[in-house]
Amino acid sequence: MLNKYARAFFTRVLTPFAALLLRLRVSPDAVTLVGTAGVMAGALAFFPRGEFFWGTVVITLFVFSDLVDGNMARQLGVSSRWGAFLDSTLDRVADAAIFAGIALWYAGGGDDQLLCSVTLFCLASGQVVSYTKARGESIGLPVAVNGLVERAERLVITLVCAGFAGWERTFGVPHIDLLLPVALWVVAVGSLVTLVQRMVTVRRESAEADAADAAAEADAAEAAGRAPGAGSREGTTEQT
Repeated sequence: MLNKYARAFFTRVLTPFAALLLRLRVSPDAVTLVGTAGVMAGALAFFPRGEFFWGTVVITLFVFSDLVDGNMARQLGVSSRWGAFLDSTLDRVADAAIFAGIALWYAGGGDDQLLCSVTLFCLASGQVVSYTKARGESIGLPVAVNGLVERAERLVITLVCAGFAGWERTFGVPHIDLLLPVALWVVAVGSLVTLVQRMVTVRRESAEADAADAAAEADAAEAAGRAPGAGSREGTTEQT
């Protein structure tokens, strides 16, 4: 949902910055790599220590690289399979780092095994949700459903609530740290719903595609049977 509305807005906002990077001869791949490294550093250096506010600040500074590199490629008028592959792969790496950092906090100083488990579920389900769409498209299906919670929703919900949760530790705002557990449960449930939505869609589309293939094969076989000389005695004469 957020992809539909927010992506276009931020693309317009970041276009001048993308143009500046191009003038400085920075490549889109370099932006992708630096952005992912920055997200990982923010997540794994700050989150396991419970420094959610500063971790979120660092991650936010780098997370928009996902929009900048694509913007740069469009301004250059080039698109490559390698660039798309690199971008998609490193997105998964960055997402994993964010949830891994939160899980490490709850496994250590946060001392909450249940929330650690919920966070790990968010990590795993997010990867599987992305895989279902990629795998469905790889076998020729459109996977014409986005689902309740996509990557943008997972990141926004988690990072906004993590940032606010960090206010208690950083600025002494009481009880606001409860936002992060709520966010994790929302993302976990939303990811599960999205996974089910995509699996149901792929099952329906695959059944329709299989039926269409079977009908096409039947039509082809019938057409071949009607062809002159195919399965008939046309063109021959009896000897008397």
